[in-house]
Amino acid sequence: MAAGPATLVIMLSSPRTSLRLVYLRLAVNDWALRIRYWWLLQDKRRLLLPLLLGLIPGLLVVAIWQSWESTPPSAETREMSAGAEHRAREMRCLALNIYHEARGEPKAGQYAVAEVTMNRVASSRFPDTVCEVVHEKRWDRIRKRYVGAFSWTEIDSVSTSDDKAWARSVNIAEETFQQGVEPRVAGALFYHARHIRPSWARKKIRVGRVGRHIFYK
Repeated sequence: MAAGPATLVIMLSSPRTSLRLVYLRLAVNDWALRIRYWWLLQDKRRLLLPLLLGLIPGLLVVAIWQSWESTPPSAETREMSAGAEHRAREMRCLALNIYHEARGEPKAGQYAVAEVTMNRVASSRFPDTVCEVVHEKRWDRIRKRYVGAFSWTEIDSVSTSDDKAWARSVNIAEETFQQGVEPRVAGALFYHARHIRPSWARKKIRVGRVGRHIFYK
């Protein structure tokens, strides 16, 4: 039997390796001959029933798997999946607002910003979802353009590079979204930084000051 080019290279470079390959090939050929000889000696009719019995479980597994793969999810499953996705989007929008509006604030100030966001969702004067509230824009008569309710949403590219601050914002968003925290600025729908005096604040009812922000309703 002639050896191929690859076999010759192996044999020349490493005699021990070539001998192992030869032994392995001889063993495989020997087992192939043994199986073939055994198969020729068997009564095929006697083997038919065991073969069928062995195939049935395998076929059942394949059929069940294919039916599971091809069966469309139920309406309840689709609703649960859609609800989970919506909840994840809402909490991310809330976390982003906390992060960009108050990541330098003490925790109380971050909770207050989250509370205002959720108060707006509950109010008939604002959109009905967190993401819509956060990204809402209204016409500004002075600037003669639509202006974001939260200034950071007007920036083309925003990031969450401060990992610790982002993780804290996510935790606060989850707690606030689940309504598991006590109100800090009950009923507040607006706020501004302490160092500015916007004209609209004179028409609002002051709720209090938390951190670097003053809150109104």
